[in-house]
Amino acid sequence: MNAHKTDLQSSHISPSLAARLACRSGTMTGPTAGIAPGFVQGNLAILPRELADDFLRFCHLNPKPCPLIGMSEPGSLEVRTLGADLDIRTDLPRYRVWRDGILVDEPTDVSAYWRDDLVTFVLGCSYSFEEALMADGLPIRHIEACSNVPMYRTNIACEPAGPFSGPMVVSMRPFKPADAIRAIQITTRFPRVHGAPVHIGRPDLIGIKDIAKPDYGEAVTIHDDEIPVFWACGVTPQSVIATVKPAFAITHAPGAMLITDVRNTQFAIM
Repeated sequence: MNAHKTDLQSSHISPSLAARLACRSGTMTGPTAGIAPGFVQGNLAILPRELADDFLRFCHLNPKPCPLIGMSEPGSLEVRTLGADLDIRTDLPRYRVWRDGILVDEPTDVSAYWRDDLVTFVLGCSYSFEEALMADGLPIRHIEACSNVPMYRTNIACEPAGPFSGPMVVSMRPFKPADAIRAIQITTRFPRVHGAPVHIGRPDLIGIKDIAKPDYGEAVTIHDDEIPVFWACGVTPQSVIATVKPAFAITHAPGAMLITDVRNTQFAIM
């Protein structure tokens, strides 16, 4: 991953486009945390047109885990509000392909699966507010460890819409208590990328049995003087897909996001 950062930093084009081109060429296939600082990253959910209206309503009813920042026309390879020279089939490091709620493939390119009836939804990602946390001097453990953020399915139910329902997924970052308070203050300014945490402290109260065993991503160390802080996570649609079992869907692989041309500062409430 560090090699990817060096390559992207040395490019003469924008860091966001350089990241997408690295994905398109297959040279970047891992987590995107810390890649193209300053640019919004997005979670991905691609569904058949017949399910698009219900999923759009699901996003509107669940803005914490599913903050919608972009949507395509059916069959379009672009999400024009999020970037120029963007091909949704190739410009993420890794995807997940689902059939009847079962994960069947994790390719780096979904061109072979593309259909003219597919609608792309891009959801805000907590990687955007991580930049603001680090700028304030708060450490982000998974970035320090060059690993993927730990994510957990919870017992927090999403508001249903049509066939869509299921549990919220959260991402976790450990902080000392004073830093946790500051993290809450900072992330509250970013409602379009999950905003303030949904839970602090005891993971068992939100259905997490073992914090050392995340459902997605990788575990990180929590020191004795730290508490876990949980934010709503854009992997929630994958939990919902596993629950609802639509005939076909495509998502990002956890931690492998779409890097857009939108600046994080555009999503901050000052």
